[in-house]
Amino acid sequence: MSEPTLTLSGITKTYNQGTPGEVRVLQGVDLTVNAGEVVALVAPSGAGKSTLLQIAGLLDTPDAGAVQMLGQDMTGKGDRTRTNVRRNDVGFIYQFHHLLPEFSALENITLPQLANGVSESVAVTRAMDLLGKVGVGDRAHHRPAALSGGEQQRVAFCRAMANEPRLLLADEPTGNLDPGTSDQVFGALMDLVSGTGLSALIATHNMELAARMDRVVRLEAGALVAASEEETTDG
Repeated sequence: MSEPTLTLSGITKTYNQGTPGEVRVLQGVDLTVNAGEVVALVAPSGAGKSTLLQIAGLLDTPDAGAVQMLGQDMTGKGDRTRTNVRRNDVGFIYQFHHLLPEFSALENITLPQLANGVSESVAVTRAMDLLGKVGVGDRAHHRPAALSGGEQQRVAFCRAMANEPRLLLADEPTGNLDPGTSDQVFGALMDLVSGTGLSALIATHNMELAARMDRVVRLEAGALVAASEEETTDG
């Protein structure tokens, strides 16, 4: 069996540490995401899911605990090592698309590849392939302002996949969309992930979407708890 893509062990995070107003956001979180597994992270607002995703994606560091990425212990690693791992192995998707407004959909997906040393022809071919897979290939040369919300988020998915990451982290990726569009866009995301061997940790409030993933974990009061039967069963 291949090694887990992501392992979080005893992750603790406190803000305003040592002050009367300190807030313990995460309390000894343990989580493993295996290769090819899509895990739903459900949590009430303010429970710490965004903080957990930032720590998992090496954008933040825990006060205690360890983060292993593809078998490599990232605890105490320097900024250069963490940046290289993020650039090569991790893709991020947020609730808002954060596309570069002055560039087309195609350019938003090719630019990360060019920055990673990929030739322009290869980058353009991959970008067009990704856009085609999520059904917006005909919108490749439109800037974000000319795209609908659902189209913008599909392009953001493609950008996150541009450098063929091993781990995808998504924070409420359809939370800014109406229910019908959310369902369609989430389906596009699952189509992108399917068959790639990519691992994903996707935070969502939408329990119908969560039930379509391989496994559901719930974050409450800073700790992971067992998901209910309703959360782990579609329908």
